[in-house]
Amino acid sequence: MIRLLLADDQPMLRLGFRMVFETQPDLEVVGEVGDGAQAVTMTRAVTPDVVLMDVRMPVMDGIEATRQIVASAAPARILLLTTFNLDEYVFAGLKAGASGFLLKEVPPPDLLTGIRAVAAGDAVVSPNVTRRLIDAFARHLPDPSTDVAGEQDRLTERELQVLAQVARGHTNSEIAAALNVTEATVKTHVSHILAKLGLRDRVQIVIHAYETGLIRPGEA
Repeated sequence: MIRLLLADDQPMLRLGFRMVFETQPDLEVVGEVGDGAQAVTMTRAVTPDVVLMDVRMPVMDGIEATRQIVASAAPARILLLTTFNLDEYVFAGLKAGASGFLLKEVPPPDLLTGIRAVAAGDAVVSPNVTRRLIDAFARHLPDPSTDVAGEQDRLTERELQVLAQVARGHTNSEIAAALNVTEATVKTHVSHILAKLGLRDRVQIVIHAYETGLIRPGEA
């Protein structure tokens, strides 16, 4: 059973989500809140598996709420909701530790798929959207703060190759074809990269690669 916390300041939207989730045998709504501060408090109280988090909320927005939940080492994973495909706050939310984002008007089947993917430890931002997101907000990235040579020392040559492919928005199957390995091997390399760099998911790999200068915006 996947335990869900709904964080959105629109009661009718929360009601709509709850009605969809209650039809699913593997989903359980364990709480609803109307602002980010309540989301942080409720996450501690009910320990959900996934927090469906609106970006714009009163008192505390979804970005800061995400940052605080992740910093608390809570096991909950955050799925951001946004009105626009390239919402100016989404990049900050992903940096704060969210596992992905979906549009509020996403079809119910896609929403359910996204929730289950996040609960399983995956990111729900598709590779193509990830690349567009990073490129669109590249101007907001600071100068690389980590020495590239240091990153190369932490990862094997093959892991660096996989990291670069992930950061360029390629799927596991595309990476496997490009490197002439199996998809299972790619998944193993991704797991090693996450562990060595202390990252949560593929979205964090992308952000890390750009911020450290391993990949620069616009590179093919």
